[in-house]
Amino acid sequence: MGTLLARATRRTVLAHVRHVRPVAAHRADGLVARVYAQVEQDFGMLAPPVALHSPAPQVLAASWAMLRETLVATGAAGRAAKETVAAAVSVANRCPYCVDVHGAALVGLLPTLDGAGPPVDRLDDGEWGPLSRWARRPSPHGPAGPPPAPPDQLPELVGVAVVFHYLNRMVNVFLQDSPLPAAPPVARGMVQRTAARVMGALARRPRPPGAALALLPEVAPPADLAWAGSTVLAEAMARSYAAIGDAGRQVVPAGVRELVVARCADPQDGPTGLSARPWVDEAVAALPPAERPAGRLALLTAFASYQVTDAVVADFRAHHPGDDALVTVTAWAALTAARRYGPALADVPDAMEPTG
Repeated sequence: MGTLLARATRRTVLAHVRHVRPVAAHRADGLVARVYAQVEQDFGMLAPPVALHSPAPQVLAASWAMLRETLVATGAAGRAAKETVAAAVSVANRCPYCVDVHGAALVGLLPTLDGAGPPVDRLDDGEWGPLSRWARRPSPHGPAGPPPAPPDQLPELVGVAVVFHYLNRMVNVFLQDSPLPAAPPVARGMVQRTAARVMGALARRPRPPGAALALLPEVAPPADLAWAGSTVLAEAMARSYAAIGDAGRQVVPAGVRELVVARCADPQDGPTGLSARPWVDEAVAALPPAERPAGRLALLTAFASYQVTDAVVADFRAHHPGDDALVTVTAWAALTAARRYGPALADVPDAMEPTG
């Protein structure tokens, strides 16, 4: 099923991506081709949340390695539990695209769900309610307590939460609001049910861990990955953190990196009110004028990705025209924000270290 779905959707899924031109599957080579092959084999199709990273190949490999070794690879935590975390985090981050995708996967995995509305809303009072509420915590500051699951599942469940704090931010910037076509409610319901069946079937297939490790070089794990233990997942996350961090140091101005790291680390800081723009504009005022577009884009990605507008992207592109730069800056900012959820969700908040 996965190969047929991948072939059938190759041309259409990349149309979901905005702001950058992802590498088409038939034009991919090198590292991009290796990642695409794994995505199609393991995820069933060339998923737009992964493909959007393709203008920056190392960032693409890192993003896929994190997603594969947390959500897709078979482990101690069942896929339904991991999809619950993915959907819950996506609701918290106002990422309707990911809510639709992982809500459909949940409907396909859990026969008691009928596909009406975001499943996570109906899970809060059921079997998966405690896990959903744990995953949806609004802040990375202060301990959340370990997940309501056996200890051997902690690395996978925390890992999924961290990865979706990252991916939601990227998806909000680069993808349309939903992967489902616009249609009347009856027709949309039929599409949702079909998607649930397909995604549920794909999610049930066993996927051995570790396949994505070869995409990135080995590195020593940073302190804020203590929650992951000595696992394949920890290796994948460490390699991915390093790849995105290295890419960010090459593209993101030092002053912007320092600003974003400091703001993410301060539990008393962050935007208030309906719009993050006044807070962001005040925060970047101390930067040199040429760095303010990058600072504005990075802070909005980290704190309010759903408020990144075409104008914000265009302002950044006036100084950095390449697709690779746009993907790298947003990826670096998204991961800087997302990493802080790992220690908090695993109840080891003192493990966080600077990531600039």
